Amino acid sequence: MYPFPVTSPPLSTLAVGPLGWIQIANFVVAGVLSILGAIGLRRVLGRTWAPRLVLVNGIGMVAAGVFTMDSQPYAHMAAGKITFGCLIAACYLLGKRFGWRSWAAGSALLVGDLWAMSGAPAGSLTLAVGAIAAMMWISVVINRYRQDLAVAV
Repeated sequence: MYPFPVTSPPLSTLAVGPLGWIQIANFVVAGVLSILGAIGLRRVLGRTWAPRLVLVNGIGMVAAGVFTMDSQPYAHMAAGKITFGCLIAACYLLGKRFGWRSWAAGSALLVGDLWAMSGAPAGSLTLAVGAIAAMMWISVVINRYRQDLAVAV
């Protein structure tokens, strides 16, 4: 299965096979980092929806690593839908504070996810680009708040 054709099969199938542990670790590490980022966001934003959505996104990423496509495909797909839905919603909510960049990141993931789920050509690639855009944006927001806190202390 390697080299992996990024335009056709779901990227989650990278968790299958002898090197699958790399993709599983990728899901789990990304999820843990999202959970830690959500904790930091909550300290800054308080009990608002954005930190909660980022937290559920992180939990979903960990679940996607635990439930792989070959062993628990329905649980994996449910974790993915919850993860992407929360990430999209978090980007849109942060759009109130950060404007068009946040909306663009959320929209990129929304379009990528819908494109991939429709079975359209290069669906996995469009989903990956959207997910990377949204995750990077959330990381930028968290880092910006972290820097603001460092200056305030």
